[in-house]
Amino acid sequence: MTVKKPKKISVSKNDLMPLYRKMLLIRRFEEKAGQLYGMGLIGGFCHLYIGQEAVVVGLEAAAGEGDKRVTSYRDHGHMLACGMDANGVMAELTGRSGGYSKGKGGSMHMFSKEKHFYGGHGIVGAQVPIGAGLAFADKYKGNDNVTFTYFGDGAANQGQVYETFNMAALWDLPVIFVIENNQYAMGTSQQRSTSSAEIYERGHAFGIPGEAVDGMDVLAVKAAGQTAVKHCRSGKGPYILEIKTYRYRGHSMSDPAKYRTREEVQKIREEKDAIQHIRDLLLTGEHCSEDDLKLIDKEIKEIVNKSADFAKESPEPASEDLWTDIYADLEA
Repeated sequence: MTVKKPKKISVSKNDLMPLYRKMLLIRRFEEKAGQLYGMGLIGGFCHLYIGQEAVVVGLEAAAGEGDKRVTSYRDHGHMLACGMDANGVMAELTGRSGGYSKGKGGSMHMFSKEKHFYGGHGIVGAQVPIGAGLAFADKYKGNDNVTFTYFGDGAANQGQVYETFNMAALWDLPVIFVIENNQYAMGTSQQRSTSSAEIYERGHAFGIPGEAVDGMDVLAVKAAGQTAVKHCRSGKGPYILEIKTYRYRGHSMSDPAKYRTREEVQKIREEKDAIQHIRDLLLTGEHCSEDDLKLIDKEIKEIVNKSADFAKESPEPASEDLWTDIYADLEA
């Protein structure tokens, strides 16, 4: 990975612990979601975020109140990182009425107006112009909010991405384009699908600055996020972050991931795992003990297990709900 070296960051317990807890929550939640999928309790598609936790947790640490986020189908981690409740997310995954979209959206289509989370979109790259639209609304209103628009290395080859880059640069929109480069577009490696080694450099044609970031280091992601946020809030227009990360599981639950070796995945797990990195910093900095971390893991597992129980106990949507939430009441 060719990435910009992060700025030196003060690493205290107060800096590390919230990041560690959020990343661990996402991983344990996704592991449980994978189990429920295997049991037949989650239907349709299910794209897990295991391995990529540092990306969204680091960027949420740089976000402020009122900032917005929109992403693609690998979205459970984004929901949890921005503060959406694990019960509501898991209930939606299982198609229950207690879910964020009342059980009618599933894995790809969850929203939270309260947390400024605008999906979860199944069409590759479709969320990118939506993200620019959200940023346009904030600029029109005259506030200093920023929109985080996430998409993958595969979506970076979609034409609508570059149409959006052009408009965002033309109108100086406060949007951060986050390329979650997990090295594989479904089953195709970046080397085979992308002509340019550094995807973020494509923004130069539109006058959009950016940088590559080590997405397995949550502190580096947070620092890059702060730089991007400052750029956008100051009225300088869009910014691109190509965050180089890695997913441990297949593209979706139906993908056996035979296009890469088991040794490749294991090497990243052993040498680059983002959660283990923060765990090591907590221990070597004598911020906590092994027992303290075991207790945190136990607490997180209890939250996740309760979310699974909530989902199982929540009823399925009533048949008459098929006709609700179709049109918006413009007079409301």
